[in-house]
Amino acid sequence: MIDWDDAFDNSGYVPGSDELPARWAAEAATWREQGGQIDIAYGHAPRNRLDLFRPKGEARGLVVFIHGGYWQMLDKSYWSHFAAGPLSQGWVLAIPSYTLAPEARLSRIADEVRTAIEEAARHVAGPIRLIGHSAGGHLVARMACADGPLPERVEKVVPVSGIHDLRPLLHTEMNRTLGLDAAEAAALSPALLSKRDGVKATCWVGANERPELVRQTRVLSEVWQVPNIFDPGHDHFSVVEELARPGSALLSELLRD
Repeated sequence: MIDWDDAFDNSGYVPGSDELPARWAAEAATWREQGGQIDIAYGHAPRNRLDLFRPKGEARGLVVFIHGGYWQMLDKSYWSHFAAGPLSQGWVLAIPSYTLAPEARLSRIADEVRTAIEEAARHVAGPIRLIGHSAGGHLVARMACADGPLPERVEKVVPVSGIHDLRPLLHTEMNRTLGLDAAEAAALSPALLSKRDGVKATCWVGANERPELVRQTRVLSEVWQVPNIFDPGHDHFSVVEELARPGSALLSELLRD
Protein backbone atom coordinates (compact mmCIF):
# COMPACT_ATOMS: atom_id res chain seq x y z
CA MET A 1 0.00 0.00 0.00
CA ILE A 2 1.40 3.40 -1.00
CA ASP A 3 2.01 5.96 1.74
CA TRP A 4 0.90 9.02 -0.22
CA ASP A 5 1.89 11.46 2.54
CA ASP A 6 5.45 10.20 2.27
CA ALA A 7 5.30 10.21 -1.53
CA PHE A 8 4.57 13.96 -1.56
CA ASP A 9 6.89 14.85 1.35
CA ASN A 10 9.41 16.97 -0.52
CA SER A 11 10.77 18.88 2.48
CA GLY A 12 11.41 15.79 4.57
CA TYR A 13 13.89 14.44 2.04
CA VAL A 14 15.92 17.62 1.46
CA PRO A 15 18.36 18.41 4.30
CA GLY A 16 18.11 22.02 5.43
CA SER A 17 14.83 22.65 3.63
CA ASP A 18 13.36 24.28 6.74
CA GLU A 19 15.90 27.10 6.35
CA LEU A 20 15.09 27.83 2.71
CA PRO A 21 12.04 30.13 3.12
CA ALA A 22 13.99 32.57 5.28
CA ARG A 23 16.84 32.66 2.76
CA TRP A 24 14.47 33.14 -0.17
CA ALA A 25 12.64 35.94 1.65
CA ALA A 26 15.89 37.77 2.43
CA GLU A 27 17.22 37.50 -1.12
CA ALA A 28 13.87 38.56 -2.53
CA ALA A 29 13.66 41.60 -0.24
CA THR A 30 17.14 42.69 -1.32
CA TRP A 31 16.09 42.43 -4.97
CA ARG A 32 12.92 44.48 -4.42
CA GLU A 33 15.05 47.27 -2.98
CA GLN A 34 16.46 47.69 -6.50
CA GLY A 35 13.02 48.51 -7.89
CA GLY A 36 9.92 46.98 -9.37
CA GLN A 37 6.18 47.57 -9.59
CA ILE A 38 4.87 46.06 -6.39
CA ASP A 39 1.32 45.01 -5.44
CA ILE A 40 -0.49 45.58 -8.72
CA ALA A 41 -4.11 44.56 -8.08
CA TYR A 42 -5.68 41.97 -10.37
CA GLY A 43 -8.78 41.26 -8.25
CA HIS A 44 -10.57 42.16 -5.05
CA ALA A 45 -9.25 39.50 -2.67
CA PRO A 46 -6.39 40.56 -0.34
CA ARG A 47 -3.87 38.28 -2.05
CA ASN A 48 -4.89 39.26 -5.59
CA ARG A 49 -1.68 41.21 -6.14
CA LEU A 50 1.29 40.78 -8.45
CA ASP A 51 4.78 42.26 -8.76
CA LEU A 52 6.46 43.23 -12.04
CA PHE A 53 10.21 43.48 -12.59
CA ARG A 54 11.44 45.04 -15.82
CA PRO A 55 14.78 44.90 -17.64
CA LYS A 56 16.54 47.98 -18.90
CA GLY A 57 15.41 48.97 -22.36
CA GLU A 58 12.61 47.48 -24.40
CA ALA A 59 11.34 44.14 -23.14
CA ARG A 60 11.31 41.05 -25.34
CA GLY A 61 8.21 39.69 -23.61
CA LEU A 62 6.68 38.56 -20.31
CA VAL A 63 7.52 35.64 -18.05
CA VAL A 64 4.99 34.79 -15.31
CA PHE A 65 6.20 32.71 -12.38
CA ILE A 66 3.61 30.87 -10.25
CA HIS A 67 4.89 29.83 -6.84
CA GLY A 68 4.36 26.54 -5.05
CA GLY A 69 3.63 25.59 -1.45
CA TYR A 70 0.99 22.90 -2.08
CA TRP A 71 -1.64 25.59 -2.73
CA GLN A 72 -1.63 26.49 0.99
CA MET A 73 1.66 28.27 1.76
CA LEU A 74 3.96 31.11 0.65
CA ASP A 75 3.33 34.15 -1.54
CA LYS A 76 4.98 36.34 -4.17
CA SER A 77 7.36 38.01 -1.71
CA TYR A 78 9.65 34.95 -1.55
CA TRP A 79 10.65 34.95 -5.21
CA SER A 80 11.53 38.49 -6.35
CA HIS A 81 15.21 37.57 -6.85
CA PHE A 82 14.17 35.07 -9.51
CA ALA A 83 13.88 38.13 -11.76
CA ALA A 84 17.66 38.07 -12.21
CA GLY A 85 17.35 35.30 -14.79
CA PRO A 86 14.59 36.62 -17.08
CA LEU A 87 15.79 40.23 -16.83
CA SER A 88 19.27 39.20 -17.94
CA GLN A 89 17.70 38.07 -21.22
CA GLY A 90 15.50 41.14 -21.65
CA TRP A 91 12.24 39.65 -20.35
CA VAL A 92 9.88 41.11 -17.73
CA LEU A 93 9.05 38.85 -14.77
CA ALA A 94 5.61 38.90 -13.12
CA ILE A 95 5.02 37.10 -9.82
CA PRO A 96 1.47 36.91 -8.47
CA SER A 97 0.14 35.78 -5.12
CA TYR A 98 -3.18 33.95 -4.98
CA THR A 99 -5.72 33.04 -2.32
CA LEU A 100 -4.60 29.92 -0.46
CA ALA A 101 -6.45 26.82 0.67
CA PRO A 102 -8.57 26.28 2.69
CA GLU A 103 -9.99 29.75 2.00
CA ALA A 104 -10.04 28.95 -1.72
CA ARG A 105 -10.63 25.68 -3.50
CA LEU A 106 -8.18 24.74 -6.24
CA SER A 107 -10.66 25.67 -8.95
CA ARG A 108 -10.80 29.23 -7.61
CA ILE A 109 -7.02 29.37 -7.29
CA ALA A 110 -6.69 28.40 -10.95
CA ASP A 111 -9.17 31.11 -11.92
CA GLU A 112 -7.19 33.70 -9.95
CA VAL A 113 -3.94 32.67 -11.62
CA ARG A 114 -5.55 33.06 -15.04
CA THR A 115 -6.78 36.54 -14.09
CA ALA A 116 -3.31 37.48 -12.80
CA ILE A 117 -1.74 36.46 -16.12
CA GLU A 118 -4.29 38.54 -18.00
CA GLU A 119 -3.56 41.56 -15.81
CA ALA A 120 0.21 41.19 -16.23
CA ALA A 121 -0.30 40.93 -19.99
CA ARG A 122 -1.99 44.34 -19.98
CA HIS A 123 1.22 45.86 -18.62
CA VAL A 124 3.70 44.16 -20.95
CA ALA A 125 3.65 43.72 -24.72
CA GLY A 126 5.02 40.75 -26.61
CA PRO A 127 4.98 36.98 -26.13
CA ILE A 128 4.21 35.33 -22.78
CA ARG A 129 5.92 32.36 -21.16
CA LEU A 130 4.59 30.67 -18.01
CA ILE A 131 6.67 28.79 -15.45
CA GLY A 132 5.50 27.36 -12.14
CA HIS A 133 6.99 25.23 -9.41
CA SER A 134 5.35 22.31 -7.57
CA ALA A 135 1.74 23.42 -6.99
CA GLY A 136 2.61 26.30 -9.32
CA GLY A 137 3.70 23.70 -11.86
CA HIS A 138 0.23 22.24 -11.67
CA LEU A 139 -1.30 25.69 -12.12
CA VAL A 140 0.68 26.64 -15.23
CA ALA A 141 -0.04 23.24 -16.76
CA ARG A 142 -3.72 23.80 -15.99
CA MET A 143 -3.49 27.13 -17.85
CA ALA A 144 -2.29 25.25 -20.95
CA CYS A 145 -5.24 22.85 -21.04
CA ALA A 146 -7.63 23.07 -23.94
CA ASP A 147 -10.79 23.66 -21.90
CA GLY A 148 -10.14 27.16 -20.59
CA PRO A 149 -9.53 30.73 -21.82
CA LEU A 150 -5.95 31.96 -21.92
CA PRO A 151 -4.37 35.03 -23.53
CA GLU A 152 -3.39 34.21 -27.11
CA ARG A 153 0.09 35.58 -26.48
CA VAL A 154 0.96 32.65 -24.19
CA GLU A 155 3.42 30.67 -26.31
CA LYS A 156 4.94 28.22 -23.86
CA VAL A 157 4.57 26.73 -20.39
CA VAL A 158 7.24 25.02 -18.31
CA PRO A 159 5.82 23.21 -15.27
CA VAL A 160 8.67 22.46 -12.86
CA SER A 161 8.14 19.51 -10.50
CA GLY A 162 4.38 19.84 -10.89
CA ILE A 163 1.56 17.70 -9.55
CA HIS A 164 -0.41 16.83 -12.66
CA ASP A 165 -2.67 14.01 -11.49
CA LEU A 166 -4.39 15.25 -8.34
CA ARG A 167 -6.21 12.01 -7.53
CA PRO A 168 -3.49 10.62 -5.21
CA LEU A 169 -3.89 13.74 -3.05
CA LEU A 170 -7.29 12.44 -1.98
CA HIS A 171 -5.38 9.95 0.19
CA THR A 172 -3.15 12.51 1.96
CA GLU A 173 -3.40 14.52 5.15
CA MET A 174 -3.01 17.73 3.13
CA ASN A 175 -6.42 17.09 1.62
CA ARG A 176 -7.93 18.08 4.96
CA THR A 177 -6.84 21.57 3.91
CA LEU A 178 -7.34 21.31 0.15
CA GLY A 179 -10.80 19.76 0.41
CA LEU A 180 -10.59 18.01 -2.94
CA ASP A 181 -13.25 15.51 -3.90
CA ALA A 182 -12.90 12.90 -6.63
CA ALA A 183 -14.71 14.92 -9.27
CA GLU A 184 -12.68 18.09 -8.69
CA ALA A 185 -9.39 16.18 -8.55
CA ALA A 186 -10.10 14.67 -11.96
CA ALA A 187 -11.41 17.88 -13.50
CA LEU A 188 -8.32 19.85 -12.45
CA SER A 189 -5.68 17.26 -13.38
CA PRO A 190 -3.72 18.30 -16.50
CA ALA A 191 -2.62 14.70 -17.04
CA LEU A 192 -6.28 13.81 -17.65
CA LEU A 193 -6.86 16.73 -20.03
CA SER A 194 -5.71 17.75 -23.49
CA LYS A 195 -3.14 20.46 -24.13
CA ARG A 196 -4.26 23.57 -25.97
CA ASP A 197 -3.22 23.57 -29.62
CA GLY A 198 -0.47 26.05 -30.39
CA VAL A 199 0.96 26.23 -26.85
CA LYS A 200 4.34 24.60 -26.41
CA ALA A 201 5.22 22.82 -23.18
CA THR A 202 8.28 21.29 -21.58
CA CYS A 203 7.96 19.23 -18.39
CA TRP A 204 10.87 19.74 -16.00
CA VAL A 205 11.86 17.97 -12.79
CA GLY A 206 14.96 17.56 -10.64
CA ALA A 207 16.58 14.18 -11.12
CA ASN A 208 17.02 13.82 -7.33
CA GLU A 209 13.38 14.44 -6.45
CA ARG A 210 10.88 12.11 -4.82
CA PRO A 211 9.84 9.31 -7.19
CA GLU A 212 6.23 10.49 -7.23
CA LEU A 213 7.20 13.95 -8.53
CA VAL A 214 9.35 12.32 -11.21
CA ARG A 215 6.45 10.03 -12.14
CA GLN A 216 3.96 12.90 -12.28
CA THR A 217 6.24 14.82 -14.64
CA ARG A 218 6.79 11.82 -16.88
CA VAL A 219 3.06 11.07 -17.07
CA LEU A 220 2.19 14.59 -18.23
CA SER A 221 4.94 14.57 -20.83
CA GLU A 222 3.69 11.25 -22.18
CA VAL A 223 0.04 12.29 -22.27
CA TRP A 224 0.82 15.64 -23.92
CA GLN A 225 3.65 14.25 -26.05
CA VAL A 226 6.06 17.01 -25.02
CA PRO A 227 9.70 16.96 -23.83
CA ASN A 228 10.46 15.74 -20.32
CA ILE A 229 13.72 17.02 -18.80
CA PHE A 230 15.33 15.46 -15.72
CA ASP A 231 17.70 18.14 -14.40
CA PRO A 232 20.75 16.29 -12.99
CA GLY A 233 21.90 16.98 -9.44
CA HIS A 234 18.80 18.92 -8.40
CA ASP A 235 16.27 18.30 -5.64
CA HIS A 236 12.76 19.69 -5.37
CA PHE A 237 13.95 23.13 -4.30
CA SER A 238 17.29 23.66 -5.99
CA VAL A 239 15.73 22.86 -9.38
CA VAL A 240 13.55 25.99 -9.44
CA GLU A 241 16.31 28.26 -8.14
CA GLU A 242 17.90 27.82 -11.56
CA LEU A 243 15.34 30.29 -12.92
CA ALA A 244 17.32 33.05 -11.21
CA ARG A 245 20.63 32.04 -12.80
CA PRO A 246 21.43 33.66 -16.16
CA GLY A 247 22.45 31.00 -18.63
CA SER A 248 20.89 28.07 -16.76
CA ALA A 249 19.41 25.20 -18.72
CA LEU A 250 15.98 25.88 -17.20
CA LEU A 251 15.98 29.54 -18.18
CA SER A 252 17.25 28.73 -21.66
CA GLU A 253 14.48 26.17 -22.18
CA LEU A 254 11.81 28.58 -20.98
CA LEU A 255 12.90 31.38 -23.31
CA ARG A 256 13.87 29.48 -26.42
CA ASP A 257 11.35 29.28 -29.26
